[in-house]
Amino acid sequence: PEPGIAAAMAERRAFAQKISRTVAAEVRKQIAGQYGGSPQLLKNLNVGANASSNTVPLTEAVDPVDFEEYLLTHPPVIESGPLRDLIEFPPDDIEVLYNPRECRTLLQAVPEEGDNDPHVRDCARSCTEDWAIVNRKYHKLGTGFNPNTLDKQKERQRGLPKQVFESDEMPDHSSYQDDQDDLKRRSMSIDDTPRGSWACSIFDLKNSLPDVLLPNLLDRAPNEEIDRHNEEQRKSHRHRELFALHPALDEEEPIERHCVPDVPKEHFGQRLLVKCLSLKFEIEIEPIFASLALYDVKEKKRISENFYFDLNSEQMKSMLRPHIQSAAISTLARSAIFSITYPSQDVFLVIKLEKVLQQGDIGECAEPYMVFKESDTAKNKEKLEKLRGQSEQFCQRLGRYRMPFAWTAIHLMNIVNSAGSLERDTTDLEIGMPERKGSWSERRNSSIVGRRSLERTTSGDESCNLTSFRPATLTVTNFFKQEGDRLSDEDLFKFLADMRRPSSVLRRLRPITAQLKIDISPAPENPHYCLTPELLQVKPYPDSRVRPTREILEFPAKDIYVPNTTYRNLLYVYPQSLNFANRQGSARNITVKVQFMNGEDPSNAMPVIFGKSSCSEYAKEAYTAVVYHNRSPDFHDEVKIKLPASLTDHHHILFTFHHVSCQQKQN
Repeated sequence: PEPGIAAAMAERRAFAQKISRTVAAEVRKQIAGQYGGSPQLLKNLNVGANASSNTVPLTEAVDPVDFEEYLLTHPPVIESGPLRDLIEFPPDDIEVLYNPRECRTLLQAVPEEGDNDPHVRDCARSCTEDWAIVNRKYHKLGTGFNPNTLDKQKERQRGLPKQVFESDEMPDHSSYQDDQDDLKRRSMSIDDTPRGSWACSIFDLKNSLPDVLLPNLLDRAPNEEIDRHNEEQRKSHRHRELFALHPALDEEEPIERHCVPDVPKEHFGQRLLVKCLSLKFEIEIEPIFASLALYDVKEKKRISENFYFDLNSEQMKSMLRPHIQSAAISTLARSAIFSITYPSQDVFLVIKLEKVLQQGDIGECAEPYMVFKESDTAKNKEKLEKLRGQSEQFCQRLGRYRMPFAWTAIHLMNIVNSAGSLERDTTDLEIGMPERKGSWSERRNSSIVGRRSLERTTSGDESCNLTSFRPATLTVTNFFKQEGDRLSDEDLFKFLADMRRPSSVLRRLRPITAQLKIDISPAPENPHYCLTPELLQVKPYPDSRVRPTREILEFPAKDIYVPNTTYRNLLYVYPQSLNFANRQGSARNITVKVQFMNGEDPSNAMPVIFGKSSCSEYAKEAYTAVVYHNRSPDFHDEVKIKLPASLTDHHHILFTFHHVSCQQKQN
């Protein structure tokens, strides 16, 4: 070594030369690289020792702790004492009761007998078994139970002296400042006092009375006697519910909240009863079929299923006997109960009419209804007989197929508000094409009431109450002819929005004159002869031969968070549109046959499609309405299917497209 370095090493002491000069950062880097930077391993390792050969790999999976087994092997240590009951769970706290479930129908809604899937049976049992109610005996002693209602608080505090403490009093800053100023003005020197002290200037010790002596203060007494005496003093005049005097916690800052839930039940909105009384045109040459549904213009949604009704005379019904052998009593309903969870000013009751398919487009088929008048029946007798004969031929050949005919809409809240403003038990309203500025008019004998009813329609949703208005009888006098290229729901929402504008385009259309009379009223709480959407009879149902009332299933515009308590397994199919414009062939009168199949063979079609009006209760197939000579038609049909509880790979929906020849062949 060089002379300078040797001299420096000689100056260092012997123990200092043995100290390692490795920097701490290098040690951490070396250990982190060797053990992957695991904090648990670095914590327990000795840095100076050599690495052990049997180190646990960091990638090995560690089994989680078995919680139940840990509790069994490590029972909680509870010392015996007076507070042991507060630690242990009370054995008699929980009580389970079983209440029978109320069924609103005569027969319970359960899957059919053929469904043997255990999972399906268990799910269906949850809709029929009794309610299990769990009562907690000591629930009121927990923090989630708050019995401190306002009335109970007043009753408990009756007779108690009001306690006022200095910390509870808020000082008045203005009066406090005045007192300080007055005190400064009245201050005096210490020399002015008799004995030269402030105490002597305030208290006259010579003339003041002594305090009452505390009795037995210095007497000897055993500790047990003192404790017993203090305990008696604490119990005397003590309020029996001392802690209940504390005010309730704020709603925003609860420790916990335990609410007793209501018994679950099927959800219903505000219910509306609609009775269809009569449908009459200027001429009667063929059967007309009608349907009702609710639409929300603001949400642009259909909010109910269709209700189909038949108001034809027996003479008109006889034209379709080759196609309809017998009509089920459930398809003869002329009244329906609609449920509306979110009533608003944007809800419309839409009425659609259909007729038997015949040769010619919708305009040609609707022309006789707009030309001929009832007063000219005798003069046009030959023409009407010819039209009736043609209709009979089409009904015999094409009775199973329909075509769009006409439609109209009723602004529901206009009817409710105008009916609620009248004093009579029933209200007669006429709805037709307006002659004055406005999209609709609800008129009665007095024009003042009519104007008042129209003004009420501008109010907000708080006025949309469907439970307290007076029953109203409506007469719809005009229908709009269906446009073959504007049958979709999007077009319908445009029409409904346009009806509320002052300059409605629909006012310029040529209407089809008719008279449809319907009653609208709040639905009674327990209506008689009522059928659910699954065609189950609702209690009370005294006679099965009476024409029923149908409950119409609601499609809420917004979500409803309620438990499903009844078995319901329905499927709704809405064909939207079809485009055969680029296909070769002469298919122009196109209908779609919808079937629910349980296999590939045609005989596997299942009779689970609900019938419409004046037909069998269930059918194996359903056909969409035909738009004459249109290769890319839109549809507005609804197909309601009762699904089996157990679905397999064989179940599927089959769509078959048919061309319907309206012109009879010569041979």
